[in-house]
Amino acid sequence: MACVGINYLCLFTKVLLLLRFFIELSYNGKAYHGWQIQPNAISVQEVVEKALSTLLNTDISVMGAGRTDAGVHALQLFAHFDFDGDFPGDIVFKLNSFLPNDIAIKSLFEVHGEAHARFHALSRTYNYKVTTRKNVFNYDYTYKVKKVLDVALMNKACDILLQYTNFQCFSKVHTDVKTYNCKLMFAQWAIEGDELVFTIQADRFLRNMVRAIVGTLISIGLGKLDLEQLHDIIKSKDRGEAGFSVPAHALYLVNVNYPSSIKK
Repeated sequence: MACVGINYLCLFTKVLLLLRFFIELSYNGKAYHGWQIQPNAISVQEVVEKALSTLLNTDISVMGAGRTDAGVHALQLFAHFDFDGDFPGDIVFKLNSFLPNDIAIKSLFEVHGEAHARFHALSRTYNYKVTTRKNVFNYDYTYKVKKVLDVALMNKACDILLQYTNFQCFSKVHTDVKTYNCKLMFAQWAIEGDELVFTIQADRFLRNMVRAIVGTLISIGLGKLDLEQLHDIIKSKDRGEAGFSVPAHALYLVNVNYPSSIKK
């Protein structure tokens, strides 16, 4: 059927032919200004879209599970895109050949047409890595704290975090969100060799939330804040009351969880 002028039936047929796919990827965020496309800075999303568009010979737009800040890494992130053609053989291998060494595609699979990488995610998990000993091989990827931290006290502070849902005090100001509520599922520090690894899981995170939480917990671990002050900080809903934000280079998005029903 030829499409002449504005033929809405042809347009509708074209939309129906589009299939939705998820890509699973990881990236070293050191060279990028975060995930999301920005007008005057290189982003992971821009590089991935360019690689997909080149390989598939059509303009491809991808939607990620969330936005990571400049310098933040991802061990696992998902994004979706729509496509109506045939993939070349060994699509993952070929796509990786179009990408720089600091971005890797792990898998690509078809999902239901309404599946959404951002809105259908059940939870996201982050790690933040702190070291108390100088190491020439990890200084770019961990945050160095020169003083001894009270890890047990910091974990008691984690228990307090789990009692709350409104985390406005840890959010960047002037953020365009409808709610500051997050369902926190897990928060804990663990000693792994010379590193202290903070793990936090929630259904969603506010901008700068993890880094502000880590900075506040470190202040508690250093004795600069009392444990009970954390209640007042959270209830204040004031970013100025919470602790400092730790640097981005030691933050990792490690997992995004979805219902199995999204897969086709």
